[in-house]
Amino acid sequence: MGKSCRVSKICILAVVLALVSVATIVTLWTIALTGGDDGDDVTDPWDSYRLSTDLVPDYYNITLRPHLSPQPNTGLYIFTGQSTVEFECVRETDLILIHSNKLNYTTLDNSHIVRLSAADGGSAPNIKSTWLQPKTQYLVIQLDGKLTQGQKYLLYTKFTGELADDLAGFYRSEYEEDGVRKIVATSQMHPTHARKTFPCFDEPAIKAVFYITLIHPPGTVALSNGKERDIVNTTIDGVAVIQTKFEPTKKMSTYLLAIVISDYSHISAEGDTLIRIWARRAAIDQGQGDYALNVTGPILNFFQLYYNISYPLSKSDQIALPDFYFGAMENWGLVTYRETNLLYDPVTSSNRNKETTATIIAHELAHMWFGNLVTLQWWNEVWLNEGFASYVSYLGADHAEPDWNLKDLIVLDDIHRVFAVDALTSSHPLSSEEDSIILPDQITEQFDTISYSKGAAVLRMLSDFLSEPVFVQGLNSYLNHFAYSNTVGNDLWHHLQMAVKANNVSLPRPVCEIMNRWVLQMGFPVVTIDTPTGVVSQRHFLLDPEANVTVESPYNYEWLIPVRWMKSGEVQRAMWWLMEKEAVNLEMRSGDLWVLANINATGYYRVNYDLGNWERLLAQLNSEHQVIPVINRAQLVDDAFNLARAQLVSTTLALRTTSYLSLETEYMPWQSTLDNLHYYYLMLDRTEVYQPMQDYIKKLVSPLFLHFKNMTSDWARVPDRHTDQYNQVNAIRMACRTGVTECQNLTITWFKQWMDSPQHNLIEPNLRSAVYCSAIAAGDEAEWEFGWSQFKNATLASEASKLMSALACTTKIQLLKRYLSYTLNAALIRKQDATTVITAVASNRVGQILAWDFVREQWEYMFTQYGVGSFNFASLISGVTARFSTPAELQQLGEFVEEHGAAGFGTATLAVEQALERTRANIKWLQQNKQEIWDWFNSQTGHQIH
Repeated sequence: MGKSCRVSKICILAVVLALVSVATIVTLWTIALTGGDDGDDVTDPWDSYRLSTDLVPDYYNITLRPHLSPQPNTGLYIFTGQSTVEFECVRETDLILIHSNKLNYTTLDNSHIVRLSAADGGSAPNIKSTWLQPKTQYLVIQLDGKLTQGQKYLLYTKFTGELADDLAGFYRSEYEEDGVRKIVATSQMHPTHARKTFPCFDEPAIKAVFYITLIHPPGTVALSNGKERDIVNTTIDGVAVIQTKFEPTKKMSTYLLAIVISDYSHISAEGDTLIRIWARRAAIDQGQGDYALNVTGPILNFFQLYYNISYPLSKSDQIALPDFYFGAMENWGLVTYRETNLLYDPVTSSNRNKETTATIIAHELAHMWFGNLVTLQWWNEVWLNEGFASYVSYLGADHAEPDWNLKDLIVLDDIHRVFAVDALTSSHPLSSEEDSIILPDQITEQFDTISYSKGAAVLRMLSDFLSEPVFVQGLNSYLNHFAYSNTVGNDLWHHLQMAVKANNVSLPRPVCEIMNRWVLQMGFPVVTIDTPTGVVSQRHFLLDPEANVTVESPYNYEWLIPVRWMKSGEVQRAMWWLMEKEAVNLEMRSGDLWVLANINATGYYRVNYDLGNWERLLAQLNSEHQVIPVINRAQLVDDAFNLARAQLVSTTLALRTTSYLSLETEYMPWQSTLDNLHYYYLMLDRTEVYQPMQDYIKKLVSPLFLHFKNMTSDWARVPDRHTDQYNQVNAIRMACRTGVTECQNLTITWFKQWMDSPQHNLIEPNLRSAVYCSAIAAGDEAEWEFGWSQFKNATLASEASKLMSALACTTKIQLLKRYLSYTLNAALIRKQDATTVITAVASNRVGQILAWDFVREQWEYMFTQYGVGSFNFASLISGVTARFSTPAELQQLGEFVEEHGAAGFGTATLAVEQALERTRANIKWLQQNKQEIWDWFNSQTGHQIH
């Protein structure tokens, strides 16, 4: 049965090979595997980016010593280390290739930089020559004889590396506490930075056990994946040091290794597993780690039950770092986080911060099994790892906070978000061929919205049509079968299929055939239901209907689509499957009743209807909107706006889906509407349509503002429900933004009270982002300077983050220019935050041009000086070009691409292509829709039509 799935893989390989110029890479790969021959036209194995499978490591024994003060002669921070790796020779070879990047090796007593010996006292070949191959990041060791198949060998090296502040490999993070500058030595090995820390076989499929010893200054504590086993005070060259040895790790990939040396403190909870939360001493003293500690136990327990497999380690450490590139990293047994994502202060953090902490902890802990225990073979299927953790993070966090209704929010936070990207022709399938993802930059590019959010969406759909018990049974069998080893995506489909069979689940096709269509082709369908005839059809949904899809699909952009539906409030029986381009479902002929498909948006697709059915749905919304499930009210708005952009329905129809909102108080439909109107703001807030649009939204949002004013007894208390707390923020933000005087007076007054007594910020934490932005926008230099000083002095990362965004809300050009210039000075704005500040300025209608000019002027400097570790160049490009909608802007973007094309755009390559595509689409959209939108808004607000 798996055969049909394998056949399709071959078709895909053909397609992908045609698309990606990987012929040379494939050749290299073949040579690397076979050792090549001496023909002149053959490339050497060390020019291939992939390791051969000749050598397989068993364990590494690594000692590292970071120096936490700069070297007297150079001013550089360094670390020194030594490593022994034991590996087995699986195929005879006279070449050892091992990854190494930016490490300097010490010449040993054998006059070489490595020492090779046989593990059991036998003999090893002599070393002929060694050198570093920087391009492919190898240490190359040529031997004067062959290694023996089946024999184990030990390779010893001694090295020095820079403990740089580049957020990659073994690096340093700095912060100030009680006026003292402190250094943390920490690590980010994922995806390809372990090789920057010690020589290793740095590919996810090459797992080994790690014995770690850390040498560190007195007064500091050392952490790694295993529990501390042996802590000794000793001296080295007359210097007092601590030597900490750790219990060996489980067999795992290099990218999951973690090392931290700091003077942090921690709080802990004992149980079957020791749970510890580590952070700056002040943060722990202020109780900022308490919430994380409270939810970690329940979330770990949830996953043990969900997977039906015990957590395999003796401890679970989580640590908050001042400088960290990703949001968090799932290192096995020692998870690293940005401070904003782990720390929560009950006094000053918002509800959103609390949810972020719960869901990110759940995401990382989900990986302890899915990703760490069982790891993907290669980075071309990153989506399975990240999409899975993203999906089940909602389940884990929902278990910890059952009153929040978190499972629904995946629709807004992941599905709607990724629809926007996946409807472009520059999207890409979830899985790609292994040979097309080779370079470190290509690997990093895989960690995008498609992998995380679309991955989560299609797995949620799969769990829904299999039923959760069957889904979980398949997972358990998959995880047990592949524990401590590696898999490809088809392995998961195979184990889910076994569960389908065991439970007699009726599916129209095997799991792999259904899922391959969602995984191996980009994009998603729009399902169109014609209620007079019952004809249901599908087509590839593209935001730009004239866009040319150049990526061929092995399935011709057709999907096998599960459809749950209702008729006038009555949910119809079993799920219906749309199996071809067009089918007839006579039950969907509705007469005077309305049909609504994709209940609770469990399917990863959009739905369109005949005009009569749209009218009946709108009438239902305007009379008794609660009859339609809340997720579907959000969905109807999102579908309509996007169908209008794709010219499948009129823009007026999309706008009409919002008119019922003056009666709506639920968060999801409001958020969906504001997300969609955000595009209107981007396109229209520098045109004459801006004012009538503001007036219309003001009319819609005023009742919501009053609703929350009453609910909170004149803003005196916090709403009980999680989503109401979110929607209260929307009410204030939009009421202030559209000029509701009462709202503006409120935020200005609150901010002024804070300025008058800076020690007492009485602004409710949930409302701070909205209030700060509104007050700084309405204010002058004094408000901005006050915000800046509070940002610099903030002891809580999430509070600093709110102020950082709000500072970009000012309408004063000089202040925005000054703020942009601060991003080039790491003492003012941390490198990890520079992108956020620049894109925040760009999202201000006054700041758009300033941010774009700034990026153009500083691109070369940022690209070369700041480097990949700290700047998210992809989000920088999408952020500063989001408003582009004129031919002049398209021309400027084209010139920018031309000017810097030679140096390349690194991890932003795809983002640059998407920016060009998006700008062209925006220009077209404005030309086609501006007049219609202007007319409609005016008709709603009674403005004179010019």
